[in-house]
Amino acid sequence: MATVKKVSAIKNYPKHLLGIQNLSVQEAKSILTEAKTFIKLNRSSSKKLDLLRGKTQINLFFEPSTRTQSSFDLAGKRLGADVMTMNMGNSALKKVKR
Repeated sequence: MATVKKVSAIKNYPKHLLGIQNLSVQEAKSILTEAKTFIKLNRSSSKKLDLLRGKTQINLFFEPSTRTQSSFDLAGKRLGADVMTMNMGNSALKKVKR
């Protein structure tokens, strides 16, 4: 495991960040500061943290997106989560008629 300043996995940032126009200067600086720690982590030999150890991340994809799925899988694993991905396009839900 890489050593990075101990932080909580839950932040007070907006739940969905769709743009930066509503962020205060302090919120933007805080996000960029945290991003720097992940750059250091990405350059280290051990690229894993234990912030989400013992947690399961379940990714649901209703449309195929290899790049997005890979990004979410990698992020969850690097934060220490057990990751499960469900492609709903291949599931029994697709067979249900509405």
